[in-house]
Amino acid sequence: MTRKILLTGPALAPEAMALAAAHDVQVIPTEPYMPHDDLLALIRQEQPDAIIVRQGKLTRPMIEASAKLAIIAKHGVGYDTIDLQAAADRGIPVTIALGANAQSVAEHAFALMFSVARQTAWLDARMRAGHWDKSQANGTELFGKTLGLVGLGAIGSVLMDLVAPLRMQVRVYDPYLKHLPARDHVQREESFDALLAECDVISLHCPLTEANRHLFGAAQFARMRPGSLLINTARGELIDTQALVTALREGQLGGAGLDTFHPEPPPADSNLWGVANLVATPHVGANTTEARDRVGLVAVQQVLDCWHGKTVESRAVVNRHLTAA
Repeated sequence: MTRKILLTGPALAPEAMALAAAHDVQVIPTEPYMPHDDLLALIRQEQPDAIIVRQGKLTRPMIEASAKLAIIAKHGVGYDTIDLQAAADRGIPVTIALGANAQSVAEHAFALMFSVARQTAWLDARMRAGHWDKSQANGTELFGKTLGLVGLGAIGSVLMDLVAPLRMQVRVYDPYLKHLPARDHVQREESFDALLAECDVISLHCPLTEANRHLFGAAQFARMRPGSLLINTARGELIDTQALVTALREGQLGGAGLDTFHPEPPPADSNLWGVANLVATPHVGANTTEARDRVGLVAVQQVLDCWHGKTVESRAVVNRHLTAA
């Protein structure tokens, strides 16, 4: 009997599609960010045995729409767009591709740090408009600066090693972290306010929860070092966008590099687009050939393991702590 995997988004990487085909699995891609009612209707029609979430939200009605649904796999690690409780109520595990895209996202955060520090996006736009700002442009070195990491999962762990050759000191704030990796340039910071005050660059690498929504707002920006940089490759909802715009325009922050936003995509008339010291990318931190190959393979393998009664790594099952409501 052919089983079905429905994707909320386009087809997986060729290797992942081939893995599914080798196990006689039909993979059903969908349009990017398909409207809720259209996706709900498709799930009802197809009755998939698994759903791999690439884009958009997976709501309770969608989860309840397929009687055959046995597992939900996230194509990545951000799971805030999935109704975890709805899945738990039906005994359906929700998995993430733990660590599969960490290198790519960390490299993207690293690239945003350089781009913001050296104004590369703004200078590129200026040159294309016919300007030559050699005498006016003035960036800042990252060498010897202090980097603050909010959250230390797989991505933050890669980033702290990437900055080591720059002799950057790294301070980590993560109240859920049990063990800090032994590195000469890394230390734990118990106080979030101290992290804000003592770092030249702060990079976000924590999942979105109800407790940390708008973790960075006007009060937090006021505590940060004047001229410091903020990097976000985690979730857009961690930042109060208007407060960030104000902090950038008034010079409290030296710049920001954003790969995630709320909402996504941001509207064309967003206040962000009038800020010169902002570098923005369209949530592409994990968009490398290597990461897509790894993430697709991990997601499909998790689905296959679930169907075949094999144990999925407990750390990858993000709703294991929930029980039926």
